[in-house]
Amino acid sequence: MNRITNRFLLNTQRLSVNLVTYPKGHSVRRHNDPVADGSYYKLNFVVTKPAEGGVFETDRAIFSLFNRVVLFRPDLYDHSVSTIKRGKRVLLSIALHAPWGSADQQ
Repeated sequence: MNRITNRFLLNTQRLSVNLVTYPKGHSVRRHNDPVADGSYYKLNFVVTKPAEGGVFETDRAIFSLFNRVVLFRPDLYDHSVSTIKRGKRVLLSIALHAPWGSADQQ
């Protein structure tokens, strides 16, 4: 199986911006991303959608536009990506680890 390519465009303590390429055959199993403190937000832009498969799913999105632009809380809600059967999935992901709130306050 081909490898994921993850280009770090910006990486600070609170904010990261990555350009991630997921190849054919790849999937992301259902999981969440807990944080020790604060809250975690992700804004994902699907730059290249696979010809088949590679569908993002989450228990709850704050905002979703045609499943191509999605804002969600990966610390609170499970999320996954189905197997990419044809093509590749290229994602611009902006992640914010905010100092306010926490998962146990939700």
